[in-house]
Amino acid sequence: MKNITLQVEGMSCQHCVISIEGALKEVGATGKVDLKNNSVDVAFDENQLTIDRIKETIEEQGYDVL
Repeated sequence: MKNITLQVEGMSCQHCVISIEGALKEVGATGKVDLKNNSVDVAFDENQLTIDRIKETIEEQGYDVL
């Protein structure tokens, strides 16, 4: 498992947390949103997912990955 932390803009509430963490789970990653730091810690299998796919998944939910 690989762990990365992404900076994400536009998150402000519990709905954001549920949206992002749920979308990441659907593609096979585990996400932990930190609203205070505008970040998402992601654990994933490099053989199954790419970082670009993870970023795309978050962006599809309406957030900007920096």
